[in-house]
Amino acid sequence: MDGQWTPRDHEELIAGWRLWLELGSSAWPRADWDGTPGQAVRGLRELMAACGEILADYLAAGGTESAEVARLLTSMYPAASWTCELWADDIAPLDDERAALLHRDLAGFADHALAVQNLLAQGGGWASLAL
Repeated sequence: MDGQWTPRDHEELIAGWRLWLELGSSAWPRADWDGTPGQAVRGLRELMAACGEILADYLAAGGTESAEVARLLTSMYPAASWTCELWADDIAPLDDERAALLHRDLAGFADHALAVQNLLAQGGGWASLAL
């Protein structure tokens, strides 16, 4: 993701900070992962819910849908929706081929999330903070 983000006001700064923190939680399966694809994408589903909450709070505080932070928040949906839709209900054990496909899908989302996180860190002044 190319570009630049500079928060226009306090509300946008808060929304950007919240998104940056949420993106710090891994898109990868957690330590309690049961080995199924459905459980592997649980973090993505939770992140999408958090993005919806952040956007709703931002708009309720007077923010606009045309603001860059709103576009960054909504960019997470297409980046994650395919992976979530494809794997969410899959409870079959992974073989090598399916594990590679799941890894590829999660890595694609992780690349997008990292780009957004870096953009937020640069514009918000948090680039020196380690995750």
